[in-house]
Amino acid sequence: MVDAARARKLADRIQQIVAEMLERRIKDPRLGFVTVTDTRITNDLRDATVYYTVYGSDGERAETAAALESAKGVIRSEVGRKTGVRHTPSITFVMDSLMENAAHIDDLLAQARAKDAEVARAAQGASPAGDANPYREPDSGEDEDDDLDEDEPGLDVHGAAGDGEDGRPGRPSS
Repeated sequence: MVDAARARKLADRIQQIVAEMLERRIKDPRLGFVTVTDTRITNDLRDATVYYTVYGSDGERAETAAALESAKGVIRSEVGRKTGVRHTPSITFVMDSLMENAAHIDDLLAQARAKDAEVARAAQGASPAGDANPYREPDSGEDEDDDLDEDEPGLDVHGAAGDGEDGRPGRPSS
């Protein structure tokens, strides 16, 4: 087993090498507009999985997958030469479904926005089912604080005792 940091560094280096190879050295006409999105390597450094996306139709994606499979040996030998590891990892190319997932999420968000707009249109002229003010208010015009006697000496309006000359509650006048 290898340190996870070393495996991640090797995976990043493999990603750079593969992207550079696809850009400069592989001249297969079937190869479309390819972007290497990620590379993962096993802990024993024996197998590397290269994730890629292709801009284009399904036919162009299939042709690009075939071109990558045919160039796998050349790419692996270049990875071995540039990384200098004892055992060059085998390379597997996997189509990254990142673009399809993003498009699906965009579709779901558009559907949610449309349903929110529909609910907002339906609620525009609606009125509440119950009272306009659902909170109970006293029927008579009297305050609820009737239990406080404002005329009682030594208490202020809020029931605090002993206001002093300086106006602070609880301080005796001097």
